[in-house]
Amino acid sequence: MLNSMTGFAAGRKDIPGLGRVTIQLKSTNHKFLEIVFSLPEGFLAWEEKIRKEVEPKFKRGRLLCAVNIVFAKRGRVVLHKEIIRQYIKQISQLRHEFGLQGKADIDTVLKLPGVLSMAETEFEKEKAWEQFKGLLAGVLNDLVISRKKEGRALAGFLRSKAERLKKELRLIGDKFEKMVEERTKRLASAEERSCFLKEADITEELERLSFHVKSFLAKLAKGGCIGKELDFLAQEMQREANTMAAKSCHAGITARVVQVKSQIEKIREQVQNIE
Repeated sequence: MLNSMTGFAAGRKDIPGLGRVTIQLKSTNHKFLEIVFSLPEGFLAWEEKIRKEVEPKFKRGRLLCAVNIVFAKRGRVVLHKEIIRQYIKQISQLRHEFGLQGKADIDTVLKLPGVLSMAETEFEKEKAWEQFKGLLAGVLNDLVISRKKEGRALAGFLRSKAERLKKELRLIGDKFEKMVEERTKRLASAEERSCFLKEADITEELERLSFHVKSFLAKLAKGGCIGKELDFLAQEMQREANTMAAKSCHAGITARVVQVKSQIEKIREQVQNIE
């Protein structure tokens, strides 16, 4: 089974002593696993805990973890006096250096970032974490399901495109054999026939491209974390198709190769989303 790297899941829970907690997980494609956090002020320490819950479930993808808390009864108010001193010092320096007028009153100072905060005890946060962890587990499970569902759809799409490629390659092979037979009959000497075949022969490219398509389908059937392997095979398919297009000297074959390249481009776009 394939997993997509795109997905979304969310959950909400009222946690006693903390408030209404909402978790949103949004996953998009990425070369590696990258976790980006958006947590409320004062909960930075939870990043590592959340990371340990997330990492075992995913191999690749950029995952945005956004946590919002509508706090119930908060802890005590903390006034950060040292931060206020630094603000006042900087304001005084600005006034002196640029000749500014006016003073910073208490209302202005209290609105500055970092001056006030709410503090819970570590014990309260630990109790909240255990319930948060249960909510997180449910949201992670929903995200796994979402990525698997998208993965099934992607697998079906890629399989259909690869099967179509197989048919196109058989048609190109048949057309090429007929074209060679007709052209060589009109060429006068063995040297001319040899020169023609050297420049126009796409047999090797057809064989390699067919092999890559077969490998692609086999990996799709196997499933797992194969996004990078599928992308590599798609690149190799594109390489062979480009060579075929450059060597083709028959309008009918060229038209078929254009169709092949179009299918490969669609495959390459979608394998970027496979884990």
